[in-house]
Amino acid sequence: MNENHLTEQILLDLQALADPKKAEFLPKFFKVGPGQYGEGDLFMGVTVPHQRKIATKYWKEISKEALSQLLHSPYHEARLTALFVLVKKFEKAKSDTEKQDWMEFYLKHRSGVNSWDLVDSSAPKILGEWLFDKNRSLLFDFATTGTLWEKRMAMISTLYFIRKMDFEDTFKIAEILLRDSHDLIHKVIGWMIREVGNRDMDIAFAFLKKHYKIMPRTMLRYAIEKNDPDVREAFLKGAI
Repeated sequence: MNENHLTEQILLDLQALADPKKAEFLPKFFKVGPGQYGEGDLFMGVTVPHQRKIATKYWKEISKEALSQLLHSPYHEARLTALFVLVKKFEKAKSDTEKQDWMEFYLKHRSGVNSWDLVDSSAPKILGEWLFDKNRSLLFDFATTGTLWEKRMAMISTLYFIRKMDFEDTFKIAEILLRDSHDLIHKVIGWMIREVGNRDMDIAFAFLKKHYKIMPRTMLRYAIEKNDPDVREAFLKGAI
């Protein structure tokens, strides 16, 4: 099957699983209206489990050309399915050279990774893993001067580091983004602080104590979600 036909077949497979009710709901959920973060995005109405099944079906045979076409599709589900494939390609790569090749492909096509779920499903598993034992300056570049989605990539990529009990860059990037204006950045910072707290509450608490009074409310609420009720109340009242 040539690349165009394979891309068309994947789109047909997705369309066959489309749910009209979901197609109506998802644009509201992902805020695609004028001026919203997902402006212009299109949805078929396919569930994530179905997208994963299609990715599993095609990941071995799909080429970079076909992946590139899917990553630049106007349909959200086509891009997410392509990212599931790309993550699988990266995970199954047999050498660092091959992994680097897929990581660079990901970066080259990151303009198609343009929603929070697309970023969250791919960045920790590709950028996070690749950069764990390497120079991480790219993440700091993204955090400092990047687009909304590059900033979120920078923050969420550190989830891989957190799972390896490496918290330093999570906090450094959080500090860079602490005053960012977008709630999708507030949410991901709060989430990553909470993930640190799940592993080392003392370190997370120290960071929160230092910064909580200037944190946007959403960020703070996400960060303290798993704390004891009395601790949450004290943070929210500014009484720590």
